[in-house]
Amino acid sequence: NEIDNGAILGFGAELDTDHPGFHDQDYKRRRQSISDSARLHQMGTVIPHLEYQDQEVECWAHVLNNLQELFPKYACREYLSAFSLCGFSPYQVPQLEDMSSLLQRHTGWAIRPVAGLLHPRSFLNGLAFKIFHSTQYIRHHGSPMYTPEPDICHELIGHVPMLLNPDYSALVHAIGIASLGADEKQIWHLTRVYWYTVEFGVVFEADVPKAFGAGILSSFGELEHCGKSNAEIRMLDPYAKLPKMSYKDGYQTVYFALKSFKAGSDLLKEFSNEMKSRMPP
Repeated sequence: NEIDNGAILGFGAELDTDHPGFHDQDYKRRRQSISDSARLHQMGTVIPHLEYQDQEVECWAHVLNNLQELFPKYACREYLSAFSLCGFSPYQVPQLEDMSSLLQRHTGWAIRPVAGLLHPRSFLNGLAFKIFHSTQYIRHHGSPMYTPEPDICHELIGHVPMLLNPDYSALVHAIGIASLGADEKQIWHLTRVYWYTVEFGVVFEADVPKAFGAGILSSFGELEHCGKSNAEIRMLDPYAKLPKMSYKDGYQTVYFALKSFKAGSDLLKEFSNEMKSRMPP
């Protein structure tokens, strides 16, 4: 069945009191409009063009320009190679339909707009079918270098370039496959595996950890924090109990590493297969 992209846990139009845009009624109405549009989208149809406002384009440009200064030093080589394929420009916010078409040509993935944060089961199930659910709204212009939730900057700058890499996209797909038929305890473990790879993973290059997680690559502060070795680095073991995910407690204190994306995709395929073998028929 098609995932209900309007059935969200949060981070849609309703904002917490500590959100940078909480007191901005125009921003909240804009979020509502974009979220409502996402709810109407059906798989297999064109993602409607969204005309971003000048203030939103300026916010996108600020984020993009600042991050690009750090990428050569701290991002992994696969990200740097794929980033150039995306054609990101500070003068316009990319359209999800264009980015989805790019992914389909390279790795067979597609993007679908979502109203906010999906339940982990729904989001992970989408990955099993090579569907990446993406928000379209942008962080508040008053705080361009911080967002408490996924926004278009995080989705496109953080996730899309890496999904152009076959080995990496196979890794993400394996997590999605493992989620099909999983019980609640397994879903939350898979959410942590996703968190410590797809969002906050690093990969070794000549014994130096380089960022590939979208949560690192889309955050100026997190990228610098990670790159300057201000946190513990552990090798990923998807079978082990992983630390509690930290959303609002500052930068990550531990990152999990892969030897390579090929090794990582093989590891997670093996993990997925073993997990599926233990599920009841």
